[in-house]
Amino acid sequence: MNRVRITVLRKTLQEDLAKEYGVAGLTKCPMLTEGQVFYADYAKPEGLCDEAWKAIYQYVFALAHGVKEPFYYCDWIGKGGVAICSCNDGLRPVIFKLEATDIPATIDYTPVSEP
Repeated sequence: MNRVRITVLRKTLQEDLAKEYGVAGLTKCPMLTEGQVFYADYAKPEGLCDEAWKAIYQYVFALAHGVKEPFYYCDWIGKGGVAICSCNDGLRPVIFKLEATDIPATIDYTPVSEP
């Protein structure tokens, strides 16, 4: 298993929806910064929003385990080893670029085996 580079490409605000449904003064996601990079494999990287992780982890998992061909029968992303995804926030989604790397994953805990 290898690590996957997660890059924050864009923070957005759906202004019409935010105006109708959001709280007063709602802005783009305050948790992340465009250009920010995380590395992940089997676990959510520290500092990445839990909701974003829930939305992208299945693509991270696939890329970490060696999926090289484009996803979804080549009718979505035209480049292998890459996925462009967004978090689940419908008012202010953050868009991520996920890229397979050759950086080996490491386990940062000691597995416990049952007796």
